[in-house]
Amino acid sequence: MLSPLVAENLSALPGIRHGFFTRQGGVSQGIYASLNCGLGSNDEPALVLENRRRIADHLGGSGGAIVTLYQEHGTTAREVTSFPARDALPHADAVVSATPGLVIGVLTADCAPVLLADAEAGVVAAAHAGWRGALGGIVESAIREMERLGARRDRIRGAVGPCIGQDAYEVGPEFEAEFLKADPANQQFFSRPSQTARPHFDLSGFVLRRLHDAKIAEAVTLATCTAENESLFFSYRRKTKLEEPDYGRQISAIVVA
Repeated sequence: MLSPLVAENLSALPGIRHGFFTRQGGVSQGIYASLNCGLGSNDEPALVLENRRRIADHLGGSGGAIVTLYQEHGTTAREVTSFPARDALPHADAVVSATPGLVIGVLTADCAPVLLADAEAGVVAAAHAGWRGALGGIVESAIREMERLGARRDRIRGAVGPCIGQDAYEVGPEFEAEFLKADPANQQFFSRPSQTARPHFDLSGFVLRRLHDAKIAEAVTLATCTAENESLFFSYRRKTKLEEPDYGRQISAIVVA
């Protein structure tokens, strides 16, 4: 049974279906249990495709599949109108669609997934916001691509899904310095457990601020930590800490019904 997390501001939109899917409800085994959607993992491809089919069906999509991307931690947003071949995925970190029934999504395992929708225009987007893409402007790129397809900022609703939480996201001083160089006001997204501790970064809060600064109609965050909730989420940082050989990816997806 699939039980994705949902954002109330997106659920209230007519003709839009979405979900921030957890790792539960799929067919994968072992370290990939159970709803691994990452074709780039070493999981059995047939199991990953079945997991993705279940999600597409849950959202009422056509074709039993989901359009995802070859994610590069960049700032490129691309429109899609059909299902690309697996070996021809768009190289981008945000996918935008105005095609009814075409489910689009992004894969994450600590980075922040962002879902956006303008129900009146019938335009949706999914963005993969790691720290580098978020700082570089991936959510702004997604919004601009939505506007190109007829969306308007005063109608766009957005939600930041589960990602690594600040308590678990220890970073180095050079990481903090890069954000402060971009904007000294970014200091608000860093904290230290003690004066001598390394900084901890609030990724969800930073992405939410970028959405607010983009002046869309409404933006919320689910603020659930992927690293600290092993039963619900895959996590690259947790995998690294536990020295596991690989990790699964959860998917966040949206569709114009």
